[in-house]
Amino acid sequence: MSEQSNQSNQSNQSENSGSHTGTGSGSGVIGTGPQPEPIRFFGTTWVGRDGGYGLRRVGVAVGSLTAAVAGCLVLRLGYQGLEIAAVGGFVNMLVIVMFAICSAVAFRKTWESFTRRPTGTATEDALRSLKAIGFVGALLAYFFRSLAEAPGEKLRREEYETARSQYEKRRGKRTGNPAARKAKGAKAKRK
Repeated sequence: MSEQSNQSNQSNQSENSGSHTGTGSGSGVIGTGPQPEPIRFFGTTWVGRDGGYGLRRVGVAVGSLTAAVAGCLVLRLGYQGLEIAAVGGFVNMLVIVMFAICSAVAFRKTWESFTRRPTGTATEDALRSLKAIGFVGALLAYFFRSLAEAPGEKLRREEYETARSQYEKRRGKRTGNPAARKAKGAKAKRK
């Protein structure tokens, strides 16, 4: 009997092992099975696009664009400081090229993170400082993506729907507790 209960516990754990448990505001998705993964600034409102989802998208778009413009102004002040210090044309050009390249790489890597999971953590750790320098590119990626959807919504929606369909398939195959069916069959034979 305990062996059967251990097997049913293991099957319940395996059903929920692929699920994402997370709290977020909004979607009303409650119950068993996989839970949607929350997205920064959106929680789980992206599932049903409710709970102020549209306002949150507008807020993310305006906030990221405002932060990008403020970042550009700070970079401009830094560049003016280099001009005042008269460090030379080579250093000025080097700073401009460095920020342009870092911003482009940060934009591309941030944009890619909205459509697929990173392949290796070592690569992401190595690019962390580069993305910090090119923060303007990452902010612009958030701005452009939030015009269409919550940043990362497409990826999480695909993963969530796949997990839900797999969960439903597993539940459909199991119509009841196998231990209970064996017990019923054993009682019928005894009578």
